Formats: sequence, structure tokens, C-alpha cells
Amino acid sequence: MIKPQTIQIFLPDGSPTSIREAELTNRLVKAILFPRNKLQEVAKREMVHFTGVYFLFGSTEDGAKPIVYIGEGEDCFTRIQSHNRKKDFWTHCVIITTKTDEYTKTDGKYLEHYCLAKAKEIGRYVTDNDTGSKKPSISESREYDLLDNFDTAKILLATLGYPIFEEKRKAKSPKELFYCQGKEASAVGELTDDGFLIYKGGKSNIKETKSIGSWVSRIRKQLIEDAILKMEHGVYVFQQDYVCNSPSGAAAVVLARAANGWIEWKDKDGKTLDELKRK
Repeated sequence: MIKPQTIQIFLPDGSPTSIREAELTNRLVKAILFPRNKLQEVAKREMVHFTGVYFLFGSTEDGAKPIVYIGEGEDCFTRIQSHNRKKDFWTHCVIITTKTDEYTKTDGKYLEHYCLAKAKEIGRYVTDNDTGSKKPSISESREYDLLDNFDTAKILLATLGYPIFEEKRKAKSPKELFYCQGKEASAVGELTDDGFLIYKGGKSNIKETKSIGSWVSRIRKQLIEDAILKMEHGVYVFQQDYVCNSPSGAAAVVLARAANGWIEWKDKDGKTLDELKRK
């Protein structure tokens, strides 16, 4: 259940774009975020040497997709130093640990395993891990403790700008869903904090009109290359949920033409997104 939260963020060097420590003041779990170029400075922070799980964030070579490597360590900083020599893609790191260094090696391995599985399931980020992570043997009671810790870590990561574990779908009822129809196209989606989400299973026109615009055509080409759009029975079908920056971008991808998404997306009663959200 979503509930109000108070999060405290501390800036050790006073810069909001540099090292940041975040915590829910009444919880055990704490996060520290730092840019790669602050590796020497962050080494002085005691918590980076605690046992925990860490996330290396960056983007793919073409800059099109966010990417993450998830790891664990008894001394997280030592492991990150190794990645600094061997991995090029990452620009920022987040370490999740406890305020008093209470995690064991097994705890770290469990969190790594669970976080990697959830990241792949949700699919917001490409994972750089070459192999999966084996689930360690752990007591049932400790597993539930760590799952509770994960919920806190999920909030802290999103607050720091990395919503890696946030579900894409937010709609709680059919009333929040919108529909886009075209010649062969038919898609369902919702307006979210990230943009406009097109649901898996949506159908997109194959033939693009001359008015489509080069940027929409490029997006569709990339979606086809990434196998997010696949041809089935004479239409392209979305193989997974996909977020567009705007309702118009989402409508254009579905209809294969220039489109005003605020008019093209309608609820089950035929009311446009514009009528319901901007009037």
C-alpha cells in the first residue's frame, strides 16, 4: 500500500549533484549515491565500506537505454574499485546498506539475487550482469526481513533518480485506461509519471504515412530492432509495455503517422485525454 514517506537527504560536500546520502529516518536501510568522478572523495565515507548491495548506473553505447550492473560485497567500495578499472559504461553508483553495518555476506547475496531478478522482471533498465545470481540458503524469517529492506531500498533508489524497481503500470481501475484506434491499430495505455505507457499486446500500423516525421520513424525502427514491436498477422504487436515521453509520441508510434495524442487517446466513454486531464 502506498503511503506518505519522509526521506532525509544529506549532502556531505554541499552539492546536490555530488555525493548524496538518503534514508527514511525510522528505517534501518540507508543509501549513498555518488558520481564516478567522486570515487576518491566517497572512500572517506564509512558506509561505503559496509556489507551491502550496489548498483552501477549508465547507458548503452548509443545512449538509447539506461543500463545497470547489480553486485554485492562485504566491503562494497573494494568491489566498486574493481569495476572502476574494468567497466566503462557507468557514471553513477548507489550503495544500499544498513546504518550500523548489520548485513552479513549471505544477506548481501540474497539482496543481489532478488534485486537482479526484479530488475529483469520490470525491465526499465538493461542489466549488465553476464550471469544470474544464485539464491543463497537463508531462513524464512530472515528472507522476510530482507524483503522489507528491499521495499525501503526501492523507495530510496527512486528518490535518488533511479526508479529501477518501480512498476510501469499504475492504473488502479478501467476508468484510468485510454484507447487509441486506427486503420489496423488498436492499443491500450495510461498516463504515468514517466510519460504515456502503451500496454503489451497493443497493435500498431505497419505502413507509415509521409507525415509521420523522422523522429517517430526512428523510434519505430528501434522498437523493431529491439523486438519490442514484432509483426503478427499483418500488424506490429507490442511484446512488452513501452513508455513514450508524451501522449502524442505514443499515438504516433501506434498509428504510424503524425498524431495529437491528447485527442487520439480516449477513455471507454469516448472522452479524450485532453478533456479529462487538461480542461
